[in-house]
Amino acid sequence: MTHPSFCFLCSEKLRFASYYGSHMVLQKAPARAVVWGYGEAGAEIVLSLSGSHNVFANSAHVVNGIWRITLSPVEAGGPYNLIISQTTTNSSIILTDVLFGDIWLCGGQSNMAFTVGQVYNATEELAMASKFPNVRIFQAALEQSSVELDDLAGVEVPWSRPTAKLLGAEHFTHYSAVCWLFGRYLYQTLNYPIGLVESCWGGTPVEAWSAPRALDKCGLKGSVSSVFHSNPTVQSNFWNKVAYSAEWNSSLLWNAMIHPLLNMTIKGALWYQGEANSGYNRDKYNCSFPAMIDDWRMAFHQGSEGQTAIDFPFGFVQLSTWEKKNLQDGFREIRWHQTADYGFAPNKRMKNTFMAVAIDLPDEKSPWGSIHPRFKQDVAHRLVLGARAVAYGEKNVSFQGPYPLSIHFDQSSLNITFNQKLSATHSDNAFEICCPVNQTCLEDSQWIPVPMEKLGSHYILLSIKQCPTKPAALRYLWRDWPCDFKACPIYSSDRILPTPPFLIN
Repeated sequence: MTHPSFCFLCSEKLRFASYYGSHMVLQKAPARAVVWGYGEAGAEIVLSLSGSHNVFANSAHVVNGIWRITLSPVEAGGPYNLIISQTTTNSSIILTDVLFGDIWLCGGQSNMAFTVGQVYNATEELAMASKFPNVRIFQAALEQSSVELDDLAGVEVPWSRPTAKLLGAEHFTHYSAVCWLFGRYLYQTLNYPIGLVESCWGGTPVEAWSAPRALDKCGLKGSVSSVFHSNPTVQSNFWNKVAYSAEWNSSLLWNAMIHPLLNMTIKGALWYQGEANSGYNRDKYNCSFPAMIDDWRMAFHQGSEGQTAIDFPFGFVQLSTWEKKNLQDGFREIRWHQTADYGFAPNKRMKNTFMAVAIDLPDEKSPWGSIHPRFKQDVAHRLVLGARAVAYGEKNVSFQGPYPLSIHFDQSSLNITFNQKLSATHSDNAFEICCPVNQTCLEDSQWIPVPMEKLGSHYILLSIKQCPTKPAALRYLWRDWPCDFKACPIYSSDRILPTPPFLIN
């Protein structure tokens, strides 16, 4: 941990760092939670944790105005009281109603900032908030910095029990629907406390959330992004409010909204972002996004002195839809690059990750613009399936839709065998092929829609009579808006998980 360089942060007054407080959740055993704050230089700080199941104490000295204590492992549960005392000033602070469980960090742009009050069936969702007091929420304030901060410059929502007011506040303020619903669904599976930390900002590119060293690996050092999206269905004052017309220096949000959290021990992270890169450094996203994940993992591991796993699970949402008639908005390429061009997750480049496919969740009538679909329940449910399988190692949990296992060419047909049993409906334009005669497959005009001729339990037969020889490439759902709500052609046998878009050369 680095120490603050400004003397006003080294106040003699005893206090916790910004993201500790009553009602908080700390990471449970086997990991050890890290607690830190400020005090009088040279003073001894004594920390005690008391509750019905555990009583112990730790101590540390204040060095350069900072004290830091790594707790002994604590099993899931609570509540506990956490008390710190400073011997030289005979002062103390008590935090009450502290729980131990799993902490998930939620980041990204406006689809992560999209609040519970904005979702479909918001009234019903908000009415359930108080029924889940052991799912606790925290939200960092929107702040930027040209240098790495050690503590948050502001807090939007301090650690709190969930309420309808906090979850459904003003649009795109607090609290994240995807984050909250994920935590709620996960709690219903695990039945122990879940802590949710939201740190996101609408309209932001991945470069703003990445450390310079991560951008360096993709040749993006020192880049400046100018991000702009327009949508006639959304009033301009709203569009400006969620910062879709903005200029972002690289690492501004990493410095102010992620770096201050590194000492926190976490279980994993969720991410919903990519729209802002559909027109900016799009072709670099297959490098910049995985590089950001790698760097976050390294930084949180080091910041927590090894308590956060070096390969902590990372879940993300593949982009949904935006413009129904536009093939040039970059969404299809970003969807592919979100997987490091593998088409699925986890994969060899992005290990211990999981992906929620959202391409079949369009919302043309969303009051917030079609780029902001209201169906966050489905997104969260798919993320939880991924978390249960990848982060918690549950066996026999299906979390991925069918994906091609092999392709066989036979004169006028292509036989695609999938890796699992599927439920498919006919489509004449979901699949496209590129014929190799004097073509490079770079332009849309070079691709030909081909019909699904026969559907089996594990295979689909495509008619490719238009192609005089074996196709050079095959792609599926390679459009911004390829199907209606939950009506894409291929799903898992239970019709829950769609096959993601893919490109096979």
